[in-house]
Amino acid sequence: MVDKLSHGIGGLTYDKTKRAWPNEANVFIALILIILAFEALGQILPYMNGQSMLFDFNTSRDGTIMNIARIKIIILQVAIIGIIALGVTQVIISGGIDLSSGPLVGATAMIVMSFAQTELVNGQLNPKAVFGAWSFDLPVIVPIMVGLVFGAFIGGINGFLIAFTRIPPFIATLGMFLICRGISQWWTKGQPVSFPTDAFAAIGSGMMPVVWFAMLAILLGLIMKFTVYGKHTYAIGSNEDAARMSGINVRRHKILVYMIASMFAAFAAIVLSSKNLTAQAGMGQFYELYAIAMAVIGGVSLKGGRGSMIGTVLGAMVFGVIQSGFTFIKLDAFYQLMAMGAIIIGAVVLDQYRQQRATAG
Repeated sequence: MVDKLSHGIGGLTYDKTKRAWPNEANVFIALILIILAFEALGQILPYMNGQSMLFDFNTSRDGTIMNIARIKIIILQVAIIGIIALGVTQVIISGGIDLSSGPLVGATAMIVMSFAQTELVNGQLNPKAVFGAWSFDLPVIVPIMVGLVFGAFIGGINGFLIAFTRIPPFIATLGMFLICRGISQWWTKGQPVSFPTDAFAAIGSGMMPVVWFAMLAILLGLIMKFTVYGKHTYAIGSNEDAARMSGINVRRHKILVYMIASMFAAFAAIVLSSKNLTAQAGMGQFYELYAIAMAVIGGVSLKGGRGSMIGTVLGAMVFGVIQSGFTFIKLDAFYQLMAMGAIIIGAVVLDQYRQQRATAG
C-alpha cells in the first residue's frame, strides 16, 4: 500500500520529505539573515549608537524609510565584479575555472583607455596621451571593440590550452593571470591613462554599471537556460565523456566558453575605466577571487554541471552586503581582508558539503 506522504506509479514512490529547496532560495534566505545580523550589530555594539545599515527613519530625506544612498553603494560596488562573475559562472558550470579575469581587467582597461582619450584637456593637449593625434576623439565603438576583441583573444588562448593541450584550467589561467598583469604594467610602463571622451565616460556614469550588470545577467541567464549553448555547457560540466559521446564538440565549446568569460571581464574593464575616468595597471586586484566567490556563494558547483545566473546575482548581493556591513560596523580594512578570505574558504567548504549531500541523497 502506498504511503499517504507519497504516491507511486508502477511501484515507484515519491517521498516529499526529500524534496529540496532551490539553491537560489537558500541564498536569498542567507542574504536576509546577513542583513538582519548587521542590523542587530548596529543596535548592540555600543559605539554604533543604534544606527541602522539599510533603514533611515528620517523620511524627510528621500521620502522612504530605506537608506537609499547605502543601497546604491552596495549595488554599485558589486556590479562590475558581478559582470565578471557572470562569465566565470558559465566557466565553472562547464567544469573549469578562470583565474585570469582580474589581471585581464587591468590590461584591458589600460589598452581601452588608450583608444578612448580626448585631444584637449582644459584647452591644452592631453598630457596623458599614449598615441599620436590619430587616436584622439575616436568613436566610442572603437575602444569598446578593441577591448572585447582583446578579451576574446585572451579567452581563446585559455580555451585552446585547456581543450587541446589538456593543461588543467587552474594552471592555464594562472599563467594567463601573470601574462595579463605583465601586459598592464608594460603598456605605459606603469603610468596611468586618463582623460576619456564624454561618450566613453557615459558608459560607466551614475548607475550605468548596475544597468549593464542586470542586462547581461538576464541575457546570459536566458542563453544558459533556453539555448543549445547552455545545454551543452551543463552537459560538459556534468559528464564530459558522455557529452563527447553524445556528439558535442567539447573542444570547440570549451574555447567558446572561455572566450565569452574573458569578453565579460573585458567589458567589466571598460565599465570600470569609464566609471573612474582613468585606467591603472593595478586595476582588478582580487577580482578573480571575488567573482569565483560570488558564483560559489550563489550555488554554482566547483565540480561543474550545476548553477544559475540568478544564483550568482544573489551571491553578488550577499558579497556586497557583507562588504558594506563590515564598513558599517567600522571594521578595519585589514580585518575585512581576513574576513573576506574566510568567506571564500567557507563558500568552497559549503560547496563540498552540498556535493556530499547530493551524492548521499
